[in-house]
Amino acid sequence: MTDKELSCKELVDIVTDYIEGHLTPADSATFRTHIADCPGCSTYLDQMRLTMRALGRVPSPPIPQEMKTRLMAAFRDRQRG
Repeated sequence: MTDKELSCKELVDIVTDYIEGHLTPADSATFRTHIADCPGCSTYLDQMRLTMRALGRVPSPPIPQEMKTRLMAAFRDRQRG
């Protein structure tokens, strides 16, 4: 972000980076300023946080042994050239 102001579309594009702490301090401050003045984006941020928390607790299904075997064989074949 190079501008001092952040549009709603730009916020949507970087919300995950903000939540995960990947923005610079200056960009985080710009993000927080926008959130303070935009109820819609504030709600969106809350929804994204809830979604990410919920998805973080969803266990991944186990990979069947046959699939693991096929994936490893494909990997070895690719390594060989």
